[in-house]
Amino acid sequence: MAETAFDRSHVNPALVASSLSASALQPFWLDNLDVPEWPAFSGREVFDLVVVGGGYTGLWTALLAKQRDPSTRVAVLEGRTVGWAASGRNGGFVEVSLTHGEANGRRRYAREFDQLERLGLANLDEIEATVADGAWDCDFERTGSLAVAVEQYQVDELREAHNGTTELFLDTDAVRAEVDSPTYLAGLWSTRSTALVHPGKLVASLARACAEAGVEIFERSPVRGLDTRSTAGAVVVETREGSAVAARVALATNAFPSLLGRYRLHTVPVYDYVLMTEPLTGDQLASIGWADRQGVSDLANQFHYYRLSADNRILWGGYDAVYRYGGHIRPEYDDRPQSFETLARHFFATFPQLEGVRFSHRWGGVIDTSTRFSAFFGRAARGRVSYAAGFTGLGVAATRFAANVMLDHLGGLDTERTRLRMVKSVPPPFPPEPAAFLGVQATRWALDRADHNDGKRNLMLRTLDAAGLGFDS
Repeated sequence: MAETAFDRSHVNPALVASSLSASALQPFWLDNLDVPEWPAFSGREVFDLVVVGGGYTGLWTALLAKQRDPSTRVAVLEGRTVGWAASGRNGGFVEVSLTHGEANGRRRYAREFDQLERLGLANLDEIEATVADGAWDCDFERTGSLAVAVEQYQVDELREAHNGTTELFLDTDAVRAEVDSPTYLAGLWSTRSTALVHPGKLVASLARACAEAGVEIFERSPVRGLDTRSTAGAVVVETREGSAVAARVALATNAFPSLLGRYRLHTVPVYDYVLMTEPLTGDQLASIGWADRQGVSDLANQFHYYRLSADNRILWGGYDAVYRYGGHIRPEYDDRPQSFETLARHFFATFPQLEGVRFSHRWGGVIDTSTRFSAFFGRAARGRVSYAAGFTGLGVAATRFAANVMLDHLGGLDTERTRLRMVKSVPPPFPPEPAAFLGVQATRWALDRADHNDGKRNLMLRTLDAAGLGFDS
């Protein structure tokens, strides 16, 4: 087995413990975020469109629906508060990719991959234009991304992706001139593929834009179920305190159990964990460079992602992807000390020059993982209900694309989006327990072995690849 270039064993445990000792168990992006409060839903009201879920997918769906037809009466029903789940806990990477990266996209949608890339780029450009036109205060930066090789076998993969224009290969010296880490062997700077954003501020901006457009937002209004039996063609959305009667319903529930029973096993909630440092001093920032402020990730199966915030903190996440038996989502799962310690140890192995930096925040959150690693779409009730889920951790931008797909479906429209194989096909479901838990654990073990064996995938992983299944951190 090859020795990893990314050796973390030398990091002092006392340094790790000290760095975490004062951190708050709270998503940094939601800490003191200025977001209006909206009332709970009660009574019985009639709407043209009801959106279930107040995260990115739901808010984009509501906003785009009003932009398509300002006369449409639209309601958003959120079980807790707007943006409290994945939309307020992610890394803030706004990616072109609709397919969880090029390799996954080419493997699954080879014939339409170039089309998907074009649509993904247009989608990101439209997000950037919306932010600029609305003067949204969400720290939007079109920085591009930097993929880094931390194992020798990964270098050729980056070199082959170089095109001299938007994909720039960086050798060891060049990549360390961009971001200085002794673990880097090479890099690929994708100059247009990624923007960075403050996730909480993006949620707040979306919600305000929805409200200004006339969307009615309701918080603390968990949906109990859907009644599609009406002979009048309406769908009744039942909440704890009332009933919203809708001509059309868009389901944007992310990792939470689908309100459509046929899709209950098509996603599993996988917990991801994140650290945020205190703001770096000028000297600390100068010690690593990072003048171009790219979002960074390494090429391992169990990978890290990291970026600078507007006030020069480092967000550091990834690696651990934890599935709990039964697929439960519980508040106590947000705190996992062993994951935070692992992340801190890997942070100081990557940036030993930042010894002494402390983490101000630590948090966890669930990712809606699908077996194809990217979003899928469903319809029910003779086209009156539309559904999107399964973003697998790369959904900040893709949620807007998904919103347009759902609106196309609900409108009965034949569009370039709805004709995509990616949109028309549904991935295989996960098996029920205990097979789901055992399968996820075995796959994680195999991916870890591949990371430490020159990327060589064992028979289990090759079989999953051939079947179009898998698990990714």
